[in-house]
Amino acid sequence: MTSPADAARALPPLHLAVALDGAGWHPAAWRAEGARPGELFTAGYWAGLVAEAEHGLLDLVTFEDALAVQSDSLRGPDDRTDRVRGRLDAVLIASRVAPLTSRIGLVPTTNVTHTEPFHLAAALATLDHAGHGRAGWRPQISARADDAAHFGRRAAATLTEGDLASPDTISARLAPLFDDAAGVLETVRGLWNGHGSTPPVAVLAHARIPYELAARGGDVVFVTPHSAEDAAAILAEVATAATAVARPAGRPLKVFADLLVLLDDRPGEAARHKARLDELAGDPLASDAAIFTGTPAELADLLLAWRTVETAGLRIDGFRLRPARLPHDLLAVTRALVPGLQRRGAFRTAYRATGLRGHLGLPDAVGALV
Repeated sequence: MTSPADAARALPPLHLAVALDGAGWHPAAWRAEGARPGELFTAGYWAGLVAEAEHGLLDLVTFEDALAVQSDSLRGPDDRTDRVRGRLDAVLIASRVAPLTSRIGLVPTTNVTHTEPFHLAAALATLDHAGHGRAGWRPQISARADDAAHFGRRAAATLTEGDLASPDTISARLAPLFDDAAGVLETVRGLWNGHGSTPPVAVLAHARIPYELAARGGDVVFVTPHSAEDAAAILAEVATAATAVARPAGRPLKVFADLLVLLDDRPGEAARHKARLDELAGDPLASDAAIFTGTPAELADLLLAWRTVETAGLRIDGFRLRPARLPHDLLAVTRALVPGLQRRGAFRTAYRATGLRGHLGLPDAVGALV
């Protein structure tokens, strides 16, 4: 019988990405040992993180962004003063670090609900030019009333607690925004037609309607399974979405699973650090993605086990890791997880392409998908 480890070795190498946000994805990360909260609004802070990710040969980094300040509530701003609030513009961060790196993909998040497509197309094409084909794009909708108030052109539906408890209900309530987003993606791709190395589009999705958005206009879909069984179910939903929108067979949709990670070399230490940060935050860490606490070797075991799940011809092609603490958990990824995966033959030992499409094994793109 083939072991999970042997099955994983028979597959193509994993893709790995990291999602960068502030001092890390834990709300109290700015209070963790080694954090540099005083540098969050400096170019050097971001340049150092991205250089470290490139040192680890990662496919790409994503940069979070939004039109309003961060909030513990999905419905609007809160009054917390014990959290990091405010961000630098994600496209500008990516543009600043592009000349300082040479291989890693740079994928900023931008709002598509209130931003004109030609502004997005120009900014991202410029980033791709500066990065020599290394730009990507994560489009994001917004249903928050305070975001809409910045522009005054459209009303935003107020989500109830019941809505927030059901991803499918949220998707249905937000269906018009996802329809608009699909139009923005098509328009931007049309404006990029002839640009050359068209930036790959990555969509974070949790339910049917956003899966269909990813299948219609994306190259990568970030999903959030919480177990191997959950991963199988999500892969089936993604395959169904691709069929529903008649995605061309020659346009592969790469599937990345998101994980929020706290890592330490000593068994049990990461869980103790999480408990301490939870205490400082005043609440247990919560996330749409699964939360992993453990050693890099244990994380490697999990990634390779989930990698063997196959449904409807789809597998998890890679993982987007959300470091709970920066730079600690990023360093654990680049200097412990990556070497461990390399020893198992599951991750590259050198970059073999210069552009992001090459890293991801995507075909050259010309114009719109739809």
